[in-house]
Amino acid sequence: MPFDHNDHYHRLLLRQVPRNCGAALDVGCGTGRFARRLAHLGIEVDAIDPSEEAIAEARALSGRIAGDRSPRFQHANATEIELPKAHYDFISCLASIHHMPFDTVAALRDALAPGGVLVILGCYPEKTRLDWAWSLATVPVNAVARLTAAVADKLRPVGATGRELVKAPVSQPTMPLVQIRREAAVLLPGCGIRRLLFWRYLLVFRNGG
Repeated sequence: MPFDHNDHYHRLLLRQVPRNCGAALDVGCGTGRFARRLAHLGIEVDAIDPSEEAIAEARALSGRIAGDRSPRFQHANATEIELPKAHYDFISCLASIHHMPFDTVAALRDALAPGGVLVILGCYPEKTRLDWAWSLATVPVNAVARLTAAVADKLRPVGATGRELVKAPVSQPTMPLVQIRREAAVLLPGCGIRRLLFWRYLLVFRNGG
């Protein structure tokens, strides 16, 4: 597949899954690639997305998975759906929190079971000199990664790429990282936020410390 900034961090996100995780929620799941990776770990996965087309594609792509291991995909908006309280051991939000008000994280926080983990792979705009410095460092790495992925994609047999036909809606982030840190400190006390390459940040919040 062509290089995807979000997919690149799947392994990092999976390392945040708590032991004995039984139930997970993937918010803004798109066509369900990360949700399927969670399901392959034996976790019961609910996955929601506001795009009806993306959910239809996710269900089609997941059709080959055995019934009990397939994520439960639902066409829904995280700002409107009522989530069960203290239910999920793991909640993921990949490049989707900037599509909604940031205080939506409060509802995600309340849906975590004791000891549960919320991870956000977020996007932020370049606003400060430090933002631009990270962006400048990312550009050559991004170019090499895309070239490598393109070469690998061409070397695959025809029809073996498993290419997804539906792409998730794209929206440019508007909240600067400094503001994200400030609001997260209030809504998700004790969370950790660190910059990543490819114009991303990782937020990890553990319910109960």
